[in-house]
Amino acid sequence: MKKLLFLLLTLSQGLIWAQAPDHNMYYAQPANLFEEALVLGNGRIGATVHGSIKSDKIFLNETSLWAGGPVNPNMNPEAYKNLPAIREALRNENYRLADSLNQKLQGKFSESYAPLGTMYIDMGHGESANNYRRQLDLSTAVSTTSYQQAGVSYAREYFTSNPQQVMVIRLSASQAGKLSFNLRFNSLLRNQVKTEANVLKISGRAPSHAEPSYRGNMPNAVVYDDQIGMRFSTLIKIIKADGKIVRTDTTIGVQGGREAIILISMATSFNGFDQNPATNGKNELALASEWLQKAEKISYPTLKATHVKDHQSFYNRLEFRLAGRSSNATLPTDERLKRFAEGAKDPDLELLYFNFGRYLLIASSRTAGIPANLQGIWNAQLRPPWSSNYTININTEMNYWPAESCNLSDLHQPLLSFLGNLAKTGAVTAKTFYNAGGWCAAHNTDLWAMSNPVGDFGKGSPSWANWNMGGAWLATHLWEHFDYTRDTVWLKNYGYGLMKGAAQFCLDVLVDDGRGNLVTSPSTSPENIFITPKGYHGATLYGGTADLAMIRELFLQTIAASKVVDQDADFRQKMEQALAKLYPYQIGKAGHLQEWYYDWADEDPKHRHQSHLFGLYPGHHISVDQTPELAKACKQTLEVKGDETTGWSKGWRTNLWARLRDGNRTYKMYRELMRYVSPTPDTRYNGGGGAYPNLMDAHPPFQIDGNFGGTAAVLEMLVQSQGGEITLLPALPDAWANGEVRGVCARGGFVLNLSWSEGKLNKVEVFSPKGGSTKVSYAGKAQTLNLKKGERKSLAF
Repeated sequence: MKKLLFLLLTLSQGLIWAQAPDHNMYYAQPANLFEEALVLGNGRIGATVHGSIKSDKIFLNETSLWAGGPVNPNMNPEAYKNLPAIREALRNENYRLADSLNQKLQGKFSESYAPLGTMYIDMGHGESANNYRRQLDLSTAVSTTSYQQAGVSYAREYFTSNPQQVMVIRLSASQAGKLSFNLRFNSLLRNQVKTEANVLKISGRAPSHAEPSYRGNMPNAVVYDDQIGMRFSTLIKIIKADGKIVRTDTTIGVQGGREAIILISMATSFNGFDQNPATNGKNELALASEWLQKAEKISYPTLKATHVKDHQSFYNRLEFRLAGRSSNATLPTDERLKRFAEGAKDPDLELLYFNFGRYLLIASSRTAGIPANLQGIWNAQLRPPWSSNYTININTEMNYWPAESCNLSDLHQPLLSFLGNLAKTGAVTAKTFYNAGGWCAAHNTDLWAMSNPVGDFGKGSPSWANWNMGGAWLATHLWEHFDYTRDTVWLKNYGYGLMKGAAQFCLDVLVDDGRGNLVTSPSTSPENIFITPKGYHGATLYGGTADLAMIRELFLQTIAASKVVDQDADFRQKMEQALAKLYPYQIGKAGHLQEWYYDWADEDPKHRHQSHLFGLYPGHHISVDQTPELAKACKQTLEVKGDETTGWSKGWRTNLWARLRDGNRTYKMYRELMRYVSPTPDTRYNGGGGAYPNLMDAHPPFQIDGNFGGTAAVLEMLVQSQGGEITLLPALPDAWANGEVRGVCARGGFVLNLSWSEGKLNKVEVFSPKGGSTKVSYAGKAQTLNLKKGERKSLAF
């Protein structure tokens, strides 16, 4: 009886949410392109559902299916021997020579995230239909497609279950005997398809290497080697059907039924970042078979209810509401986006976009040691844009900006656990490329924890290939996780050691600038180009502001961490001494924060990267309250850059404006993240950022980071926390005069519920899971809280 009640409550709640325009995406036509389709994920399996009428198409992914195999980090063992010559060239202000020599500090490119394949559901009827509806309920992570044809109502329901580790699809018709379909599969990877009874069995292999797409058409762009490539297995089974099961050598299906349940199970031979998946891999067929056999014993209602309960254990932790509802809220999502871009008000769309970011993190980040990549876990191309890898000069980090504040701290773990792998390869890179201790990482990494500077051994521009502060930036996530959770055991046993290693590398690469300051040399600023007074356009310099900003933040955090765990007093002192000698921030003659050691011009003043503003966000050592002059210089930098930029960059600038406490400018940028971008069949790399019809971020092309940046920015408008202080409604825009948020997390280990009306705070409740002290401020007033473990307190201002 209790189980039945739970099922009824779950289903009824799903029906309620399905009508909520801030939790439901729906469309009045099938998807033709990836950027129109709806994505599902259980953190390991990714599915992109098109909802076509005659032949439905579902792109399938598995998060560990990548090209390549374990990396040899000792690929350029004598690279470090070029450092003295590079530094000498920089001392002589010979930037052309420094650029040329810096290319000798390069290695291989990363590997690519691979598409598993496409499953088709070929229906036994035509293309035309009435009352078509395709939707995704974010609160249940269930997608549906429904339509009518010749008096028969057809429905499909799709979800990816984390508890059962399978994808589940239910097909139904309103009349007996009217459901007929065939299932088929193809893949861009090498594969074989066969059938056994009511099971479609696919085995295949990923390439041993796939070149980045931006290298263009070239010989051996995709290479297969049976001694290296990852194997995969996919099993597609019809487990319930009241019609006749039919099959050919490569298809299975049903004829003359009314209902059918399909299970999709998949696995790869991935056995760890340092294990060859071809020769020392897991048994992918055994894994896929085990998950399938367990799932097929469970009834469909229980499969669905268990899935929904699991998903909502994350999704329901936080709730954000705004007053007011637009008449556009009942329109299809793509139409709402178009009208919103024209200036229409739609607060529910703003909430929907925020909730979509939370949904995407739940769907893409639940596998230990495998973070969400540039496209989350969804990719249909053999050579996807930028290899769909981990681009760690901003994009991977941005994926996890909302993890802690959105009360999804456990979903941060795939990235945090991956850093343990990266530190191992990164220790070799630190030694062989920079003659340094500790560990580091450069512009890109992949499933195999590649850490070297890329560029194919001298063919890449130093502006993007040679940046080496990826480890320093990523290590700040370790402190962020601790600061939100106050898990001192985790910090002592795992996080602090990695922070110390990243800090050690930074200590070892700092050199004197000849004026008594410590700087990095060589240095670059991610993907940007300077112009010297003599007119040289270059990338390699000494003392880049971005490097020093990340080192400052890492040193401050590692110093604090060493005190928490009560270790390494001598090492702490070294960091403190180096911190005091770092080349100070410089404010240029135009009032901006200098990106370069000197007040040089930028080749592109509106460049998409703003890495030198790291200290303002995501860092904390620049703030309106503590460093007003530097904050003013950051603001001037943003004014020069303007608001028009790529999707992910717009997401970053949205957060920066929030930290500057400008609510209306932040809101303007947030709205622009939802500017409608029409998808194209070919990959487009220009046109400005926004949102595709399926709400995915448009770089363009699609990158998932902008979605996460937008979600993080919403909470930065409502709650900011740093330096032992929580600030309420620091950047509340006029458009959000009435609202409430429940379950938002703050640094120091606190959870808050707050509401406001007419732009003024009504009430706030602070909960401390572990106990602690903090200052809570609002509108210039502050209160100090000392809460016991599990204590909850309401405040009035």
